[in-house]
This record gives sequence, C-alpha cells and structure tokens, in this order.
Amino acid sequence: MFQEKGKQTELAVRFSTVAGGRDSSEATRDPRGFAVKFYTEDGNWDLVGNNLAVFFIRDAIKFPDFIHSQKPDPVTFERQVANRVFDFASQTPESMHMFNIVLSPRGIPASYRTQQGFGVNTYKWVNAQGDTKLVKYHWLPKQGVKSWTEEDAGVMQGRELGCHTRDLYEAIDRGDYPEYELHVQLMDDHDHPELDWDPLDDTKVWPENDFPLHKVGKMVLNRKPENFFAESEQIAFGTGVLVDGLDFSDDKMLVGRTFSYSDTQRHRVGPNYLQIPVNQAKNARVATNQRDGAMTYQVDQTGTNPSVNYEPSITGGLVEATTPGQDELGPEITGRLTRKRISQTNDYQQAGERYLLSDQWEKDELVSNWVGNLSQCDKPIQERMLWHLFMCEDELGQRVGEGLGMSADDVRNLEPLATQTLSEAELQRAANLGKNGSRDVTGLVMTHCVPNEHVAVN
Repeated sequence: MFQEKGKQTELAVRFSTVAGGRDSSEATRDPRGFAVKFYTEDGNWDLVGNNLAVFFIRDAIKFPDFIHSQKPDPVTFERQVANRVFDFASQTPESMHMFNIVLSPRGIPASYRTQQGFGVNTYKWVNAQGDTKLVKYHWLPKQGVKSWTEEDAGVMQGRELGCHTRDLYEAIDRGDYPEYELHVQLMDDHDHPELDWDPLDDTKVWPENDFPLHKVGKMVLNRKPENFFAESEQIAFGTGVLVDGLDFSDDKMLVGRTFSYSDTQRHRVGPNYLQIPVNQAKNARVATNQRDGAMTYQVDQTGTNPSVNYEPSITGGLVEATTPGQDELGPEITGRLTRKRISQTNDYQQAGERYLLSDQWEKDELVSNWVGNLSQCDKPIQERMLWHLFMCEDELGQRVGEGLGMSADDVRNLEPLATQTLSEAELQRAANLGKNGSRDVTGLVMTHCVPNEHVAVN
C-alpha cells in the first residue's frame, strides 16, 4: 500500500464516542474512536486509534477497571460520576496526560471532519531484509482542527444527538469530501536510554522536533454508508488485523488490545463477523479452514478437496502460506520476564508541557473543567488530584486550586502514592510543590498542539 506513489486503496472508517452507548450524544466530552480498515491486495489492515494521541493507562490488565470508573454507577446508574472517575484517576497518575487533553476543548471536537486521529500505540515497520523501525501514525484533517467548549456542547446536546454524523453526511452529499493526511513518526528499533520517557508507553507522545512527521498518504471520505447498521454498526476492527510489513511492537497496551479485540467482535457481532461484507477482504483471496458457527452464509475458498478442513493434508486440502521475509526481526533482546511497571514512568512532564503549549482559550477551558469536575469530588480525591496537577505544572495547579479554594500548602505534605517510584527530579519537584516555576518548552514541538479554532455554537 505504501510501495508506490499515487496508489489508491479502498477503505472504511468508523468514528465513534467511547464511554457512551450507541444513542448517546455525539456532542459530549469523550475520546473519539478513529478506526480505519484498509482493503489492501494483501488482505485487510485495521488502524484502530482515537483522536487524542495518548491513553489513560499503560497496563492492559487495568482496562476493565478504567472502563468501570467511566461507566454508570452499578447501583444508581448515574452516568460518569466525577467521584468515581477521579477516584480512579487519583490513584493512576499516568492518566494525567490524557485528562489534560480530554478535559480541554480537544475533548469535544466541533466535527468529525475537524479532529485529528492517531494510532496511539507504537507499531513496527519491517522491510524485506527484516530490518525494523518503530512507528506512530497520525491523521491530520485538511479542514483544520476545530473544537467546542463545554458551553457550546451543552447547547448542541439540547438540539441533536447525532450532530457529528449528520455534519459528516451532509458534507459528503454536497461534494465537500473530508480529507485527512496520514503521517508517520519513525524511530530506531532498540532501547533508548537517552530518552526520559519510554517510546512504547501509550501515555506519551514523541516530540516532533526530535521525531518529525513524514507524510505517506491521504484519506478522502467520498461515500457514506448505504445502511448505517450494516456498514457502520457491524464493522469490526482489531489491532491484530495486519498485513506483511506491518507488525506489533512490545507496547504492553498494544499486546493486550491485540488479544482482546477479536474476541470482543466475536461476542459483539458473532463468530462469523468476518463474513459480513464490510469486514471481508475485498482485494485479496481468503482461504481458511474456518467452518460453521452461528450466521454462516458462505465458506471460504478451500483446496481441491472440500472435505478436508484441516492442514497439513496429502488429500487435497489447503496448504499453509509461506512466511514472507525473515524469520528473525528487530533487535536481539536478553532479559527476564517480570510483572512490573516500566522503569521510565515520567507521568507528569508531558502533561505539564501539554498545558503550557496550549492556546490561552484552551488553558482557560481546561482549568474550568478541572474545577467543575473536582468540585463534585470528596476532599481526599480533590487533594490528591491537586497534588498531581502541581506535579504537572505550577500554573495549572495554582489555577485549579484557586477554583477549589485550596493551595499547594494544603497538599504539600502528601506522600507519593505507594505504587509510585518517582525519579530524583520528581522527588525534588514534590519537595518544592508549587514553587518549581514553569517548565521549559523552548523549541518543543508536541504532538496534538496544532492550532485549534474555537467554533462557537449560538
């Protein structure tokens, strides 16, 4: 797909909200799913990400707990209770980067046409010689990035639930086809002790001044679904749906997602979800030994003897495809398998830099949303979250603290969480809480800090 200039590949895309159900408002504050299925001649490739570049957690085993904290109270069914959300967040400092984005205006895009998209996790590219590069994917909208405030979103929620889908469909109907450029960042595939963050950590981005973007393509949405349920509700994605040359990294969250996504689709859509037209490979021959199960309506291509649905066989069954390229890829790794946190957590630096590199209206909206949410929380949760915010950036902590009627002095004596292992620099920052001064962001080009236009809703 990336081998020749001008190559065109049919694709399908699904934009979605995350925490809400199917009929929830598209104007609510929520990460947006940004998933693309490429129908390549080598089979399907799914690039499954979101519009916010990072995620709340880095360990996939905590994913059910995180989702539970975002979902309705299991007793009262009250939706997204702030005390539940930030109870979890207060004990999960790696989430500070993501919360500083989702509580900013970028957490409510003005349109699907004006949001960025990201693969979020770190993948690999592999060439024919077995050489590998770490890679991150970015979608940049040609329409520019535009967002709403909390007040704008409240007005729109009172008018229409599916405002973003309607906007997308109307643009396609009038021939104003949304376009997104696909860019990649590349990094050598080995350990990087010179970095103070882990390149496989999905709560981090790669500074673009050190790892520049390379344009590799463009997506044009020139057709809308003929039937929403058949082509949008039933489309099924998975991070394990790859083609030759595209591979996984050791990103812990990516490994967990790859195990879970296909199982989720078998439960959500059915065991034969790959037979649904929108999920089929359109430009490649599919031959498997998969048979039967609920809702079977076709059989994949077989060998010369259709009675043989196993491999190997000498009586006319399918023959397993040869593995292309090298059987040894990437760097040689020596170590011991452990169940530990990564050594370079650095949970606060990029969260603070994100705030400093935001436009002033984004900073003001972020502070307002932090205050509005934390005002609904119990005092101990407020105190721990304010401590985290001061660890991110003094100005952010001071402004949120003023809104809560608190200061650094009220939380200065809090000890780091028992689950945290702070670096020397972080320990020094905690000792000087609220008196560290502004972080130096001179020359820093940070993912997601492209200009963001405020679109007011009247």
